[in-house]
Amino acid sequence: MAYPVAVSIEPQLGSRDRLTTALRIILAIPHLILVGAAGSFALSVDSPRVSVASHGGLIGIVVSVLAVVSWLTILLSGQHVEGIREFTRFYLRWRLRVMAYVFLLVDKYPPFGDGAYPTSLQVTDPPGARDKPSVAVRILLAIPHFIVLGLVLCVCLVLTMVAWFTILITGRYPRVFVALPAGALKWTMRVEAYLFLMVDEYPPFSLA
Repeated sequence: MAYPVAVSIEPQLGSRDRLTTALRIILAIPHLILVGAAGSFALSVDSPRVSVASHGGLIGIVVSVLAVVSWLTILLSGQHVEGIREFTRFYLRWRLRVMAYVFLLVDKYPPFGDGAYPTSLQVTDPPGARDKPSVAVRILLAIPHFIVLGLVLCVCLVLTMVAWFTILITGRYPRVFVALPAGALKWTMRVEAYLFLMVDEYPPFSLA
């Protein structure tokens, strides 16, 4: 069965805007302040804690606090507050757009919030009762993804730097690079949806 978080990205290979590519990280700063860059989680190497909002921007901090509230409501009542779910969906959609922009997969400037963009994210609500045992230890269960996906995103950063130079010289994004960063973003969104208690199915270790 398909994972209940469906992510699509339409990469732009040709006719790239060299100017906005050259200034991409500067142009993205307002969005980065609000919703952060790739990965709203980080494993601290100097303490046994996991920070779930270290790279998620200001709105990511709010979503992380709401995730703690959701953690309590799901464990106590089995219910995930619908308003929190909708706000988390909104945040994840926005983050996906920003990350696709920062990873140079598209040139179109992301809207602040929802709006037309060559990416999409859909989360299917859990069909039955919530899995309280997995909710109780959700952060611990996600640690393997933190480690593996963190390494994958580091490779994507290197590819993005190479793609940056390639676009400036040729005006094209290297087709051979697309699969890894696009897949890594899909993987990231699945893990974040799992981490923020939107779904209970364990995310696959997959770029597909």
